[in-house]
Amino acid sequence: MSLKKLNTVLATAVILFTLYLGLSFVLPLETTFPGLPNWPSDDSGFSVVKGSRELAMGLVMGILLVTGHRRALGWVLPMMAVAPFGDMVNVLAHHGPMAAAFGIHGLTSALIAVTGLLILRETSKARKAQEAATQPA
Repeated sequence: MSLKKLNTVLATAVILFTLYLGLSFVLPLETTFPGLPNWPSDDSGFSVVKGSRELAMGLVMGILLVTGHRRALGWVLPMMAVAPFGDMVNVLAHHGPMAAAFGIHGLTSALIAVTGLLILRETSKARKAQEAATQPA
């Protein structure tokens, strides 16, 4: 499998999971906050804020992927990795289980960041190849 296909699959998985997660917090399904020992009450607005954040992130990444702005997506993904990293810090700060903090949020953050770095690597190679092809001999 080529690097571009692998990156597209990884980015699509990240985007779809982010949109699913956002919808699961916004829609009145089952409210769960992995890792937090004392879950905020439904009337706190926590789930709506978290869900809105996830939906916004998923839409931004999705639009960049669909419109073919792969280099921009490569830069945006590591920045988006800050959100699950912040969730990890939040779980740890509220004395949640370390397994949930690192296993759910930490790994998610790492996967998003690595996907972004792989896309940046892919687009950097493509850009160099294109520049070499267009330079006069």
